Amino acid sequence: MNELSSYLKTEEEKRQHFYETITEQEKAEFINGEIVLHSPVIRKHNQVGMKLLTLLNTFVSASQLGFVGYEKILIRLSRNDFEPDICFFRREIAETFSDKTMFFPAPDFIVEILSKSTEKIDRGVKFEDYGFHKVKEYWIIDPDNETVEQYLLNNEDRYILFVKVIDGRIESKTVAGFNIPVKALFDDAINIDTLKQML
Repeated sequence: MNELSSYLKTEEEKRQHFYETITEQEKAEFINGEIVLHSPVIRKHNQVGMKLLTLLNTFVSASQLGFVGYEKILIRLSRNDFEPDICFFRREIAETFSDKTMFFPAPDFIVEILSKSTEKIDRGVKFEDYGFHKVKEYWIIDPDNETVEQYLLNNEDRYILFVKVIDGRIESKTVAGFNIPVKALFDDAINIDTLKQML
């Protein structure tokens, strides 16, 4: 017990140091007691993220469903701090945030876009931690293979693969009414057409 207590105290000290030293210029996370700095993303990763962000934020804003965050939003969980690529908070939670909120609770919906440097984390510690903290829906997007994996929580707060799609449409079970063509995430013309339909 003494060893565990000492370990947790040291981890909390490291976490406090993380909070005191991170800047807005960095993409950094605190994972399993260590500060993890992420390298810049490649163009395709950025484009896929921007396409989904544009559609999701437009839909959520038009329907007044809540708040959509991206990249630098710091999600503070019980032991880890993550910066998901995209996340969504339902309105009743979003209304508790101020313009100066820096640390955010577990959202309702998270999207991570795979890269070579983050896939292990996205499918590993994040997959487990998001489920443990009751993030209701988790999408993993593979920009190289142009697929979307949609995971939903079961009764044991563990994710089950609901669908993996490369074509057709995908519908969020958490963001009510958000239903888009999968290709809208990878094709400019389809993305613009989908956006026009929302407007």
